[in-house]
Amino acid sequence: MSVVTPFPQRGAQPAATFERKEFMAILDLYGRMVAAGNWKDYAIRMDADVAMFAAYRRASERPEIIIEKRPQLARKQGAFALISEHGQTLKRGHELSQILAPLERRLMRLVRD
Repeated sequence: MSVVTPFPQRGAQPAATFERKEFMAILDLYGRMVAAGNWKDYAIRMDADVAMFAAYRRASERPEIIIEKRPQLARKQGAFALISEHGQTLKRGHELSQILAPLERRLMRLVRD
């Protein structure tokens, strides 16, 4: 059975989303990780306070990483966070490129081996 998502109501706060450039950077990394054979699937979730991109090794597991954007933390700790499979925050910051850097380094290591 499918899930029906209602249309947003007038006056309701907008959902947190990734901007086009942010989403393209995430999908670019995802495509390279798939080509390297490390990731197989992904999921996207956008709520009122958080937008998440989760990458999976296999579809039936917990996500290997979650890239999270919380706009309300943009002026404090930074809107972006990289969260591990076990729920530990690996990196948090204001720039998405800084958050994706550990994954980029891992990808370079995968290609070299």
